[in-house]
Formats: sequence, C-alpha cells, structure tokens
Amino acid sequence: MKNLIIASLLSVLVGQTAFAQRELDTAEGTGYYLPRTELCFTVKIEKTSYTPGSFAVYAEKYLKMRDVQMEPTVTYRILDFGIYSIGERDTSKFYVLPADSKHNIQTIDIDESGVLLAVNAEPKEVKRPEPFKPAPKPAQLDPRDYMNEDVLSAGSSAKMAELCALEIYDIRDSKSMLNKGQADFMPKDGEQLRIMLDNLDKQETALTQLFSGVTVRDTTEAVIRFIPTKAVDRQLLFRFSKWMGITDADDLGGEPYYISVEDKHVTPSIQEELLNKKKVKDNGGLYVNLPGKIKVTLHKDGEQWAAYELYAAQFGHTEMLDEKLFEKKLFTSVVLNPVTGSLENITIDDARK
Repeated sequence: MKNLIIASLLSVLVGQTAFAQRELDTAEGTGYYLPRTELCFTVKIEKTSYTPGSFAVYAEKYLKMRDVQMEPTVTYRILDFGIYSIGERDTSKFYVLPADSKHNIQTIDIDESGVLLAVNAEPKEVKRPEPFKPAPKPAQLDPRDYMNEDVLSAGSSAKMAELCALEIYDIRDSKSMLNKGQADFMPKDGEQLRIMLDNLDKQETALTQLFSGVTVRDTTEAVIRFIPTKAVDRQLLFRFSKWMGITDADDLGGEPYYISVEDKHVTPSIQEELLNKKKVKDNGGLYVNLPGKIKVTLHKDGEQWAAYELYAAQFGHTEMLDEKLFEKKLFTSVVLNPVTGSLENITIDDARK
C-alpha cells in the first residue's frame, strides 16, 4: 500500500512537471510570464516566558522582594518591522518568444514558476533577506548546583528558603569584601579577582531565581505576505496580541494593524525607439512591465506606524519591445527585474562583427 501511495505521488509530480513544460513550450516558441509584485512584511517578535521560583511565597519575608509573581506568564511584543518585495508569476501576462530563423534568440532564462528573467544574457541575481536566526541562548543555571549541604538536607521548603536566603546574604558580603580589598583571602591579581566575582555572581543569580523566578526571552520572525491589487484605505493586515502574538484576522483579542495602498500614478520611462510601433494581434514577442509606484502605509491605533514607497508591477502596464531588436544582424541581450518585470538592462550589438 505504501509503495502504491509513493508511486501515485510521483506520477502526480511528473504530471505537473510535464504540464508546466507543455504550458511554456509552444509551437510558436517559448512561453513565459511577467511577474506581479508581492509584499513581504517581516515582524520580529519577542516572546517573554516567566516561571515563578520555588520559594516565591517567601521572597518578601526573607529577601524583601515585593510584588513577586506567583503564576507563570507568557507575553509578546513587536521588536522590529521590515518590508521586502518578491516577484511571482502573473497568470494574466502570458506571452510567447518566437523560435524561428528570423530571430537571434539564443538563450532564454526563466525561473521555476515560468517568469522571464533574461534573453541572451545572465539574469539578475534575486537577493532576499537572510532567514532570521535567533542568537544562541545561554544555558540556564540550576540552583541545586549552588546549594550547600545544609540547604539540601533541610526538611521543609520553608527551611530551605531560609537557608538559601542566608547563603545569598553571605555571597553578597563576600563580594563586598572582595571589592573593598578586605577579604581574608584576596586574589593575587585582577584576573583572579574577576573569576572569583563571576563565580559569586552566578551563585547569587541561581539562588535568587528560587525567589524571583526565571524570565526567558526568545526572538522569532513572522513573515506576512500581501499582494496589492488596487488602492485601499486601512485594510486589515494582521492582528497582534500581547498574550498570544500574531492572531487570526477574525480574532478580536488581537490589536488590529491596517494597511493603506496609494497609487502614485508614476511609471519609469523607456526609450521610444525600443518599443514596437505596430499593432499586435496576439501575445507573441518580448514584453516588459512598466511598473507603477505605490505608497504603502501601516496604521496602528489610528496613527501612521510605518510608510514605504516602491514599484509594483500590477500598478503599471506592459509594453512590447520592437521585434527588430532581435533580427539576425543584431545580438540584443535583455535583463528584466525579477520583482517588477521592468527592463533592467538592454545591450544591442552588431552580430556581424
């Protein structure tokens, strides 16, 4: 049965690959797509987990600590927010590059989704942010490693708490005497002093955590994807809760963050002599996007939180390059922007030289 399932999955994958090939390879030439622009919002979130200490109920009595939490808690907060854009195929922009003896098209670079990257040239490298890697956390201290024999042999929690508190006060006294140079056994040099003070700090921290509790912070990154298709005003982008982090859009327990998209009605220019001036009846030829500039604004609590300006393919229009650019006597290389589908670079050389 397991082999049948694997064989079935393989046949589906092969079928999908074959379909993709049939979709792009046509009798007229090589099919391709132009991209649309997708926005990726990166949200760095700090998760804070608090675990009460075993002797939390004795914190005020023995160490004069007030308002020590008795229950575990987990909270979240946003540390940073960023944006980058990627290109994905726009199924409404499918075209075919001719494959015949009249055109000098030697290489065509298309990504795995069918988006055209370059013709007769090396494609532009797609640079994306490095995946977020949290910093390694220090190992947690085990208070039992710093308990003396009297504490470990105490018959009750109350007695253990009392003896631990006394030990903490002794450690503080030792640190004070070392810093003043009045300890019975003073270190010979500064490095020995540092090592001794570091060890005493660890002991104090480990034993104090039995009363104050332990707080652990973890940083993660969430990526929220959004494809702008039209101008919008304060559309819900995501919700965020102090107690749950990023929540579902319909979870009213999360605070709403809204997005607005403004069409600036600005597109990059392109040289007229590069454009096709004849009427085109079909989708054959080399098309490029002239993306439109948009302003993206994020809102929180009724106020602007962040704003970005960028170009998005779907807010502009397409243009066809002149077919004469690919005549046999010329060698024209074209590189497209992988995010917007715009003309990144074009070089025209005499192929007869």
